[in-house]
Amino acid sequence: MHGLRCITKILTSPRATASAVGNFHLHIRLLTTFPSRMPSPPKIAKPSQESELLEDIVKQLGKPPRMRENPAFTKVDSAEFHSIFTPELEELVALFKKYDYELRIAGGAVRDILMSIKPKDVDLATTATPEQMKEMFTKEEVRMINAKGEKHGTITPRINNKENFEVTTLRIDVRTDGRHADVIFTTDWQLDANRRDLTINSMFLGFDGTVYDYFYGYDDLQKRRIVFVGDADVRIKEDYLRILRYFRFYGRIVPVADTHDAVTLAAIKANAEGLARISGERIWAELQKIVAGNFGCELVLEMYKCDLTAHCGLPAEPDLTEFKRLCSDLKHFEQPHYPILYLIGLLNSSEDAIKMHERLKLSAHERDLALFITQQRQRVDVEYVCLRDYQKLCLQPYAKRDFVEQLLKYTNKLELYNQLKAWETPNFPINGNTLKSHGLVGKKVGQVIAELRLLWANSDFKLTADELLEKLPTILELLQKSSPGTPNKKPRSQT
Repeated sequence: MHGLRCITKILTSPRATASAVGNFHLHIRLLTTFPSRMPSPPKIAKPSQESELLEDIVKQLGKPPRMRENPAFTKVDSAEFHSIFTPELEELVALFKKYDYELRIAGGAVRDILMSIKPKDVDLATTATPEQMKEMFTKEEVRMINAKGEKHGTITPRINNKENFEVTTLRIDVRTDGRHADVIFTTDWQLDANRRDLTINSMFLGFDGTVYDYFYGYDDLQKRRIVFVGDADVRIKEDYLRILRYFRFYGRIVPVADTHDAVTLAAIKANAEGLARISGERIWAELQKIVAGNFGCELVLEMYKCDLTAHCGLPAEPDLTEFKRLCSDLKHFEQPHYPILYLIGLLNSSEDAIKMHERLKLSAHERDLALFITQQRQRVDVEYVCLRDYQKLCLQPYAKRDFVEQLLKYTNKLELYNQLKAWETPNFPINGNTLKSHGLVGKKVGQVIAELRLLWANSDFKLTADELLEKLPTILELLQKSSPGTPNKKPRSQT
């Protein structure tokens, strides 16, 4: 029997034994041998098997993690905790209580509340399956949105047509290829906590303020440490994106730049090539938060030491000197900066910018900005010296004003940057229709306008429309010389 069906049979068989559950290990190893594929539809573990599964799944973490004997060991009663209780959330909590399903706060909101930070979003976890939630919400006439989340066990109710909540069924992730996971639903909170990557992300919070912490994540958070649940090598192999999540949370939690655990870094370096299997979009989502967060420069340098850059769309041998210079200089400018601006400092050439875009699937703005700066940065202090030079650059068809401002930030031209920011671009007195009335059509219209704009800029933007039109014959003559016409084609033969 293939893959998840084997596991499901073990979990749901009425004659399941401890030895049969022990075979769970074997089937997980078998799953990792199959080619990359999309996750299978989720299954449900019977409660009678969950206690037997717990010990075996904990072993799969690679080493026995430190586990609390009593996970519900403390309560919170802070302003940050009470700030989440909107009327909509209270109505949702009452609804789950009415149908006798457990509901707790999960993920980042727990971490933020324990750090005395007001959460931006509140994610929820429940013992109810997606089908049970859909049945409940349908009966109570609660609108549900984002049906795509259901395959991961997430239902999104919209309460009072005002607030959305992502509610996810507790689950066990059976890893397949370092990217996708087959999912088995469970009602055991510790089994769900086992699948989470870091101890600080494996906590839950009850609506009475009870903190549920299975792996001493509370202690790690208080001590500002980033620790994997179990063995780092094993957890990374389950999902290679966890390499970048480690660095992102390090920047968010740890107060100093260089207190990495040597064993953790060794596991990251050993699994660096696994990032090549992760989509560029997911990598870029993490990279943006790393470079723009605390210790962005130091973390990227540590990532380079771990051989990660080549698998993240960056050069295998990036320009570290330029990158460190840029990170230091950007502190002189108003925050925040585009995350892409930092990464441009690592690029050796425009070709590197193109390769980065191909890997990370940048937005059009990010792609064009990277190309613009890598093409123009060598001209600064050579061709571009004074404010007028940058004003003229803003008028070029290939340049946006924002790009020119970012170039000044990149090259640490603070005074020129402030001057350009304060400059109000005057209205150009000529448009395409004006030139068409003088017999110009097609590409020539744009070419002539570009030349007229430069003449206008050189006059301190004072030339009038009539004065610019007087220059038209000269410009046309120059364009003719620089782009001689193609030879006349032979006329078609008459038939």
